Amino acid sequence: MFSPLLSLLVASVAVTGAFPAPNLPHDNSDDTPFHILKGRDILGPISTESPAGISGGQVASGAPPLSSFFAGLKAPYPTNTWWASYAASPGNGTAAGPFPYESALHNNGVVYGISGNREFDGTSIKQPTQIDWCTSFSEHQGDFANHKATGFDTQAVTVQYFQDAATMTAYLVPGSPYMTFEYAGATPLLTSVNGGIKSFNGQTLEVGASASITDTEFSVLDSSGSTYLIYTLSSITLKATAVSSSSGTIQASGPFSGVLRLVKLADPRHKDLLNKHYQVYPTAVTLDYTLTDTTGTLIFDWTTVGDGSNLLMLTYPHHRIKLQDPNFPDTSALGYLTTKGWMYPAVGSKWSMLYDLTSITWDPPRALDSSCSDAVLQGLEYEVGQLDVSKAPIPGDFYYWGGTLAAQGRLALIADNLGRSDLVTPVIDYLKASFAHWFDSSSSTVPAYETAWGGVINKAGATNVYVDFGNGYYNDHHFHYGYFLSVAAIIAKFDGNWLSEHKDFINWFARDIINPSPEDPFFPVTRCRDWFAGHSWASGIANGAGSRDQESTGEAVNGYYGALLWASVALSTDYINYAKLLLATEQHGAQVYWHLYPQDDPAGRDNPYPEADLRALTTIGNVEDWQSGAWLFWGNLKTEIAAIQILPVIPVNEVLYDTQWVENMWSYTMPELVDPSIGDEWKAVIINAYSNAHPQVAAEWSANLTAWGSGQTFTNELYFIGTRPNPSNTPICGSLPQNPYGSFQIQLDSNGNYVAASSADTNLKASATSASAAATFSSAYVPNSGTLQLVSTSQFVTAGQTGATALAAGSAVASTWERFTIRQKNGAASGVYSIKATSNGLYITVGADGALINNGANEASSAGFKFVQV
Repeated sequence: MFSPLLSLLVASVAVTGAFPAPNLPHDNSDDTPFHILKGRDILGPISTESPAGISGGQVASGAPPLSSFFAGLKAPYPTNTWWASYAASPGNGTAAGPFPYESALHNNGVVYGISGNREFDGTSIKQPTQIDWCTSFSEHQGDFANHKATGFDTQAVTVQYFQDAATMTAYLVPGSPYMTFEYAGATPLLTSVNGGIKSFNGQTLEVGASASITDTEFSVLDSSGSTYLIYTLSSITLKATAVSSSSGTIQASGPFSGVLRLVKLADPRHKDLLNKHYQVYPTAVTLDYTLTDTTGTLIFDWTTVGDGSNLLMLTYPHHRIKLQDPNFPDTSALGYLTTKGWMYPAVGSKWSMLYDLTSITWDPPRALDSSCSDAVLQGLEYEVGQLDVSKAPIPGDFYYWGGTLAAQGRLALIADNLGRSDLVTPVIDYLKASFAHWFDSSSSTVPAYETAWGGVINKAGATNVYVDFGNGYYNDHHFHYGYFLSVAAIIAKFDGNWLSEHKDFINWFARDIINPSPEDPFFPVTRCRDWFAGHSWASGIANGAGSRDQESTGEAVNGYYGALLWASVALSTDYINYAKLLLATEQHGAQVYWHLYPQDDPAGRDNPYPEADLRALTTIGNVEDWQSGAWLFWGNLKTEIAAIQILPVIPVNEVLYDTQWVENMWSYTMPELVDPSIGDEWKAVIINAYSNAHPQVAAEWSANLTAWGSGQTFTNELYFIGTRPNPSNTPICGSLPQNPYGSFQIQLDSNGNYVAASSADTNLKASATSASAAATFSSAYVPNSGTLQLVSTSQFVTAGQTGATALAAGSAVASTWERFTIRQKNGAASGVYSIKATSNGLYITVGADGALINNGANEASSAGFKFVQV
């Protein structure tokens, strides 16, 4: 089941380097200089081959980056990073960073601030953007084109404002408590945005008054109550003027060459630590890592001016949980409350965060419980048998196609694991028949290489943000291509010739989402991943790259799982372990910021959500830059909010489905789990997650499912349950109930009448008083249910969704409306069954005229039937 993600196409970005793409056309000539802030790379690019030969050819984005912002740099450019709104037109949108600040680039300077207003509305915590100051220089004449990026890395961006020879360079580094500006022959000018200036270095200023002070440390209080400290690394004279009750300026006495740093003083107690460390500042950060088969160490190594051992930075909760040998000052020494919880200080220019890497790739780490084997194999044979190569789907998009085909591809993996090689080939043939359309330039849906930003997109979406959930605007790429890579990897696992023929083509998609190297001239580094935030963002450059969001952590994890599968068949061990690191960090981010734990201490250092009422909601549906809450763009059911953090069900996610969360989530969603009006598609994945802690209970619940959604199968549902940890050694599946299968006459228990139907009267009625007048039905297997076919006409019994008309034997083919769950009726004698219609989840009752109608709200209201074998 997939989220019908709405086309609320907000923006977000990942990080990469600016490199020339010599084999593709670019606005910049081949000799255009570029500068990228980077350190050593453990991994080189997956490939540097040009994607110009992709089936859809080349296309330019309908929303290209601002040429003035990237003047002197070359694509590929980041599309999902925190500062994407600097680059995406119109270029003045609010950027979610460098946290704890939010910022924007205005005509004459950088505006920024820290929100002091945290709200909880019963569903979400929100911290609306607050802009406090604009930093500029008096020589700048306000031409918007007179600023540009001079370099960027996987976290930071350097922006320079210029006017003739005067420049102001902003080092915008997430996690720095200070905003840092370096001037060269320019006169610093600070303008208050959130109120007038009330005092400067302790001197009260009335409206119209000024104060000039020469020093290296300053403080300014505005009329909103916000205090900022101003530091310079060399003496400067600053003049503060209270222009009005709502505005003020601080201006240097003349051109200045040196560094100016501003920091919001949220608590007077923080001043000591800020005073101690302001002389060391970061200008860039190198992303590094060490990898083994079992662990991965993620390393942030900041480039600093000054002694790096004295660099003061801020940590999020996920950093603090994983940091090795940290130097943490007391949390009372400095802190800012953000939508990800408190940012607390750490000292030092190098962080090392240790993650366990999964040992799971294709299969679960334990064998299928023997009590589940027969049911799994029966379902596997049935579902593989439904795959008709001649009807393999023609792709109409990446998202739905990928989710459906990946679910069907898992059938091949399960068959292989269970030793049923005869069932592998039909699945692979089906996948290949569908996948072949991606290679065909005449197909209705084709991938193309987008040249303005640098990436593979759905060609039709290059100029239409509503195509494929904004894929052409770089939305959801890790969702889409995780499925795509999974399907390709499964085919390649069983067909080496196919792999050899199509490896380069598939690599373009792997490079789009997991490229580890800025030396790839066509793709940014890990497009969707925000390394500092600790997770990925789904939204790209739409709407001017506005507030980023991510709803489906399950599909984000699957993005890197798909990459892991592809690396396992097509790339080296280094890339396999790199994919595992991406996977582990994404899972950890999901558990910290999307999974809610009501039991947590609200004052806990690493609790991102102190609000008990928020944590009681058990699952965050959507994390955005400025808010996080238990809601979705497209749905508000508890089961939907939880399920979209679970699906797709893949073996590697037994780490993600931790016991405390799944138990909380199970209790929270229970009213909807027992509600027959809510479809089984969402319930199925919740049951799967719960099985990680309670497999026997989950198996019992799963037996009542009759739909699994396009992204799940009966086989994978029960196979996952049957391979869960089972410390009790109690059979997981036990004796799972099934319909009675074979040829039967159906007898109403209450009066002994038999059900009749014929070509002359297709409605089913319990009107025959003898077996000789009864109709005979063939009951056939469908997972967890079955079909009833009138033998005399070969027509299937169907039940309408309204429950207002009699069941009728009038369908030539069996689909959802022709499925019924037949079970021993609770409280009735042995061999007396209730019948439930899959079409509407209601039970079969018998009307006054004997008509069988699917309108019973619960089993107690259902009629009882005997199935008399003939």
